[in-house]
Amino acid sequence: MSGAVQWLRSLVFIIQMYVAMVIIGIAFFPWALVSARGARAGSKAFCLWVRWSAGWMVGLRTEIRGTPPTGEVMIAAKHQSFFDIILIFSAVPAGKFIMKRELLWTPVLGQYALRMGCIPVNRGKRSAAIKKMVADVAHGATQPGQLIIYPQGTRVPPGVVAPYKIGTGAIYAALGQDCVPTATNVGVFWPKRGLLRKPGLAVIEFLPTIKAGINRAEFMQRLENDIERASDALLLEAGFEPTEPR
Repeated sequence: MSGAVQWLRSLVFIIQMYVAMVIIGIAFFPWALVSARGARAGSKAFCLWVRWSAGWMVGLRTEIRGTPPTGEVMIAAKHQSFFDIILIFSAVPAGKFIMKRELLWTPVLGQYALRMGCIPVNRGKRSAAIKKMVADVAHGATQPGQLIIYPQGTRVPPGVVAPYKIGTGAIYAALGQDCVPTATNVGVFWPKRGLLRKPGLAVIEFLPTIKAGINRAEFMQRLENDIERASDALLLEAGFEPTEPR
């Protein structure tokens, strides 16, 4: 398939994805307003639609490896693009995210996020943001669900080395919950920027659980090692070789 054809298919896929977001969001909105279950159902419907349409429109298949957690845990995941959000959320029963506070003002999306128990944080000064994040998470810890957090704090393209933020360790200590590290290779096919979506197999892999209660420094070291090692293996499987040394 020529590059021009794949680019055109990618453009059509992206347009229909956002059209589907609006249609599904409006269709489920009355239920989502009164029920967290409704908000999750609408969000999962959208995620499943994106996974299905990506497969036949741009040749991007998906696979979930490992055992998706179902209990009260923290999921600390590699973040390469919007697609890993979709895959993780579609795989767990009651996912909730730490999100930018600005997203609360987004029509429909903000209401869905609040209903699902997402934790809004203000990305101001780093120390103040971490304290606020820990307080918000602790306050919402009694709400059932799997808290999904991205330890590097942003989307990191495949092969790029970026530090893990200390806020993840603070939340781990505050919650007192097990943590499930999660690796991915989705950025090879669905980049952080740009319209092109490449064919292939995008994978999310839930790794062995890190139990609650270990030393924070030890936790952060193990978390980074587990996620980076597994993500690098998935990148190699997808035909991508990292160029930056770790």
